[in-house]
Amino acid sequence: MNDTAAALPSSDRTRIRRVAENARYDRATLHAIIDAAYLCHVAFADDQGTHNIPTACWRTGEHLYIHGSNGGRMIKWLGKGTPACVTITHLDGLVLARSAFNHSMNYRAAMVYGRFEPVADKHAALAALMDHIAIGRQAEIRAGNDKEFAATTVLRISLDEAACKVRSGPPVDDAEDLQHPAWAGVLPIVQVRGTPEADPLNTEATPGYVAAWSGMA
Repeated sequence: MNDTAAALPSSDRTRIRRVAENARYDRATLHAIIDAAYLCHVAFADDQGTHNIPTACWRTGEHLYIHGSNGGRMIKWLGKGTPACVTITHLDGLVLARSAFNHSMNYRAAMVYGRFEPVADKHAALAALMDHIAIGRQAEIRAGNDKEFAATTVLRISLDEAACKVRSGPPVDDAEDLQHPAWAGVLPIVQVRGTPEADPLNTEATPGYVAAWSGMA
């Protein structure tokens, strides 16, 4: 993929065929969707069937990262190179059309195909996770110890095979429905950052990134 809106799909399975005008294959859109997320869903199959597991995610460069316990089902199978599909979706609104058929949703979604690989430098990768949660957090917390790092696996998947789909705007009604007497428009859905709630046992002053949390875009 490249950084142009006219970028082509990276493989046949990333080519969006249904409502293809909503397809996005450029890096900027892909990065923005991943960077706005704290959770992704990872689909894979093992000897017990097919699974789709939500897990924390973050991006560094051209890879999406996840982590987990060494003994977890997902981590064990993905660490073996099991094929995976990762999805992220942000829902931005419900689109109410004049006909039931033309109702839709406004959203930003990304799908990544490939195989995860183990990350050798777990310290740097998990520090990046902390700073994805809040810039400056890594510098304040107790660093992981040898036992904790030994019990944790960090995996990453390349963004080389990925596609995005984005819809925004009002409903698209058929011409013959435009006079139908039903309200039409968008019911926006916005993720709101609430007021930070300190741990009852907290004795530390509020850091800047916490104080600014609810005012961040």
